[in-house]
Amino acid sequence: MEKIMETLYIVMPAYNEEDNIKTVVEQWYPLLDGKSEDSRLVIADSGSNDKTHEILMNLSKTNYPKIEILSNTNQYHGPKVIALYDYAIKNGADYIFQTDSDGQTNPDEFAAFWNERNRYDGIFGNRVIREDGNDRAFVEHTVCALLKIYFGVRVPDANAPFRLMKAETVKKYLYRMSVDYNLPNIMLTTWFSYYNENISFKEISFKPRQAGVNSINIPKIVKIGFTALGDFRRFKKNMG
Repeated sequence: MEKIMETLYIVMPAYNEEDNIKTVVEQWYPLLDGKSEDSRLVIADSGSNDKTHEILMNLSKTNYPKIEILSNTNQYHGPKVIALYDYAIKNGADYIFQTDSDGQTNPDEFAAFWNERNRYDGIFGNRVIREDGNDRAFVEHTVCALLKIYFGVRVPDANAPFRLMKAETVKKYLYRMSVDYNLPNIMLTTWFSYYNENISFKEISFKPRQAGVNSINIPKIVKIGFTALGDFRRFKKNMG
């Protein structure tokens, strides 16, 4: 009997990543090998004002035909992630793997997630050791504490950009959020846990940004955090 290959969509938001994007594509694109021919690497780069889009277009026309580029999304990270998940679902993905385009995650750690895909609805990265600064680690610990208070869920890392999820499970929760919501990964982790989806957390490495400038700084994180508190209350009211 011929083995049925599953369709994997690797999705990445990008913003002004001209210094990283070529290397990141070269590292992640080979992971489509051994998956169905419909598998894709999809990158949302709307809003970039450097050469990110030009580089991606050149890559897609040369050695990387399975790259697809979304350039009509909201420019911010969260809305891009939502648009990417929506695109993967509507184009028939079986599994969605999300990571970022800044070179902080390690493609070599993907296989451990993929090998257990049939056991779980979602496998989430856990950044036990973070090389991107203590301030960001503190923010993540605070987020996890707030999720415990608001939703009664215990998760070690709510927002890691290294997650493999069944598309059908993402679909159950994605459309509870508005298209411009800022923290979709945090809420997806929360819903997967709250509704007892079969999930696992695996330790991953997390490097400093490899090049370029991070578009999210601590003042922005604090501002988003205050908004998130109201969002959490609103989401909780609608959770049975």
